[in-house]
Amino acid sequence: MAGHQHTWQAGSTHQLPAAAAGPAGPRTRGPHISVPRRRAHPCSLGHSICPLPTGELVTHFLTTDVDSLSYLKKVSVEGHLYNGFNLIAADLRPRAPCPASGLGRHLTGHKETLFTLQKSTAKGDVICYYGNRGEPDPIVLTPGTYGLSNALLETPWRKLCFGKQLFLEAVERSQALPKDVLIADLLDVLNNEEAQLPDPAIEDQGREYVQPILSKYSAVCVRCPGYGTRTNTIILVDADGHVTFTERSMLDKDPSHWETSTHEFTLQS
Repeated sequence: MAGHQHTWQAGSTHQLPAAAAGPAGPRTRGPHISVPRRRAHPCSLGHSICPLPTGELVTHFLTTDVDSLSYLKKVSVEGHLYNGFNLIAADLRPRAPCPASGLGRHLTGHKETLFTLQKSTAKGDVICYYGNRGEPDPIVLTPGTYGLSNALLETPWRKLCFGKQLFLEAVERSQALPKDVLIADLLDVLNNEEAQLPDPAIEDQGREYVQPILSKYSAVCVRCPGYGTRTNTIILVDADGHVTFTERSMLDKDPSHWETSTHEFTLQS
């Protein structure tokens, strides 16, 4: 999970933890949350038109009142106009506290995203996914645990499977943890540097570019000169729609210097 990971929690506490790295982290507006995953591709020589910027996909969603599934359906019609990307869009609704039921969590880092959806959307929460290099239509995610890396949703890279395992362990512990300890645990997940090798799938995806950095690239958190995780983002949403947004960012490209900021607000109905 080099730079993108996310955690969702719904239910009696309805906490949504999310962790992301880089400018492609999760963004929120009212009950909407959007998480893009992209790869940078320079314009090809000989072509006068560059692909459209994927950043606008998040901006457009957060500045309109359209629901997440309808928005991703619209995006899918124009998906060929962009370089490869994955996009998660969610509509979250404040809810009254209820007896313990399923919980969901979400984490985002620099290259990977992890999230669980353990409760149905009967209360109005909807989480959708679309990748323009996969199926032609977006999907509404059903309860379960999902991983997303520099491929399509649930591509079983070893580091993604390992990250999901760490993520679920943190989720299982979280019921008895104070919020600050939960955030620290999720940051530990996002910053795990254990190489997950061998993995022919990830080697084939990167080919000659990945080979020199394979041992580092195969970890949840990538630490390479000029490449890797720059930002972690964790989002917690409680049953009343109170959001705690924590972001940890690298300073001056120095992996030994980080700055952490926290913002709190309430979802609009």
